[in-house]
Amino acid sequence: MTSGREKEKGKREKKAETAEDVAEAEQEKRQEHTPEAQDTAEARTREPWLAAGNPETKAARLAVLAERASLCVACDLARTRTNVVFGEGNPEAPLVLIGEGPGQHEDATGRPFVGRSGMLLDACLRENGMTRKHIYICNVVRCRACVLEAGRLKNRPPTPEEANACSTWLDQTIATIQPLVILCLGAPSANTIIHKGFKIMSERGQWFESRYARYAMASLHPAYILRQQGEAYDAARRALVADIAAARQKVIDAKREPKLTLF
Repeated sequence: MTSGREKEKGKREKKAETAEDVAEAEQEKRQEHTPEAQDTAEARTREPWLAAGNPETKAARLAVLAERASLCVACDLARTRTNVVFGEGNPEAPLVLIGEGPGQHEDATGRPFVGRSGMLLDACLRENGMTRKHIYICNVVRCRACVLEAGRLKNRPPTPEEANACSTWLDQTIATIQPLVILCLGAPSANTIIHKGFKIMSERGQWFESRYARYAMASLHPAYILRQQGEAYDAARRALVADIAAARQKVIDAKREPKLTLF
């Protein structure tokens, strides 16, 4: 027969076990809610999107990429930038325009192609019955490449190392949008999207295959056009308008092409 003293001892042991269980459960809960654990869990939910076809919209997926890119420190451009210029426009667009990199105005606003270059591009789009709502626009490099001269930051071409460090954002952007057509603005963009050593004056307006899209073509960069004068300016501007028109038509033609099947 169990004595009262033994019963009391059993109650104390059971209470101690219960307290240990509660403490252990609380410790596990605290570990699950640490910032590190939350970051890991968030990454696990985001990373499979591009590979597995997550039902999230393209806009939502691009927003996640843009947020991650805003924290990027993969190269030294992070030290001098004001904003990461990720991209803007219609994530569902079959046509993507890609430039080289942001300049002073883009760095200040966080938007691609603003200032005089952006105004010229918007005008050329309008002449083709289009606005930024009909396209997506971004750059190969998402941070301003600049150098300090006479106490002022001046634009410079991105180095190959900087472009390579930024390639993950370009790859994921294009993989998310999956455009039918890409129009490169300027030779540096075409060097990345079409082929190395691209010659803008002799190869612009021609269609190429690209790993980024079924069709890719290059046109003159708006900043280059603005540096021209007189007839040279008019001719360069007409070329950009014509190339945008050709890209728009290529989208229409590509949509009419029969889809390839395995059988």
